[in-house]
Parts: sequence; C-alpha cells; structure tokens
Amino acid sequence: MRPKKHRTTGSNDLFRARLDQIINMKHELVLLAGKVDWDWIDGEIAPLYSDQGRPGLPTRFAIGLLLLKQIYGLSDEGVCERWVYDPYFQFFTGEEFFQHEFPHERSDLSHWRKRLGGKLELLLAESLRVAHASGALRSQDLKRVTVDTTVQPKNISFPTDAKLLHAAIKGLNRLANKHGVRLRQSYVRVARHAAMMAGRYAHAKQFNRHRRQLRILR
Repeated sequence: MRPKKHRTTGSNDLFRARLDQIINMKHELVLLAGKVDWDWIDGEIAPLYSDQGRPGLPTRFAIGLLLLKQIYGLSDEGVCERWVYDPYFQFFTGEEFFQHEFPHERSDLSHWRKRLGGKLELLLAESLRVAHASGALRSQDLKRVTVDTTVQPKNISFPTDAKLLHAAIKGLNRLANKHGVRLRQSYVRVARHAAMMAGRYAHAKQFNRHRRQLRILR
C-alpha cells in the first residue's frame, strides 16, 4: 500500500527536541534537503504500490537513506546505525523530532530497493537537477559523460573449447542448409549434449571425462 505523505506538525513537544532547534540550518545536508523535490519523487513512485495491504516505507525516508548511503559511502547497516545518533541524517530523511531508535526494520531498505527496480534512475535525474540548479554542475559539464561499467554484469560467455566447437558445428549446419547440402547426420543433438557434459565435467574436475566429450565434439 502506498505510504502516507510526509507531514510536519510545526509545533513543539515538551518531551522531545525539535531537530531544527539543535542543528545548524546552514549545514550541507539541511540545504540539500530543501532543494530536493520530494513530492515529485513520491508521485513518480506511487504507481509501484497497490491500493491494499500494509503501508510501505515512507518515500522520503527510504530515498533519503539511499542518498546518504551513496554520499558517505556507507552500507545498509552503516547508514542505519549512523541515522540513530546523527541529527542531520534524521532531518534529511524528514524527521521533525530527534529519534533515539531506528523506526523501521533495517531489512526494509533492501526490500524497498527491489520494489523500486528501474525507477532508481529517478534519483540520478533529481541529483542532476539539484546540482544544476545549485550551480555545482554546468551545462558544458554534460557534453561528455564517462561511465564506468567495471562491476556491471555483462552477457559475455568465456570461449572454452567445447563452446567454440559447438558453435562451429551449428555454423556448419547453417551453411549446409543454406547451400542445400544434405547431411547424413547433423550431430546437433549429440553436440549439444556433449558441450553440456563437457562443462559439467570440467566444473567437477573430472578431466578425463571432459576430454572424452571434447573428442566427441571434434
């Protein structure tokens, strides 16, 4: 279920300290919190929730934790632990009064990230907008973008002998069909099984059986 929108009371509490009374309102996180369009992000994420069930994690709280995690290079556990004793973290995530305990389950952050899925690009878009509006990013800085994909999963298969031989057999069959050459046996089914077993035997370090499958492929 969609979480409730963030609301502040604007009033004092006899037993709790207001965050805006104990922190420096010119701090970088306070200024950044005022520039992020939280309502826009909340509206973009709203379609990810159903109309029934338990209310989800507040959008500003979850987005704020993700941003703090990236800004300070913290883990999920690290950002949750620091949130408890850092009033600036609490203010950035929308809290009005200082909290002495973490208000949600720490695993909720990973569940919320999975729910967000491809919408994580919203954080990048909003980050660029805030940086451009504050003057930290110039238009000419966006003319060239360098992307580091070192840790990005890639659809690349290591070219082992078995895979190359299997690919050659399939390629020769395609050429034979293209030029009308009739084959007594295509060996497609045999090659597929041999290539599969060669990989399994190599993984199990049963190299004699692995070499036997390679001989079949050759």
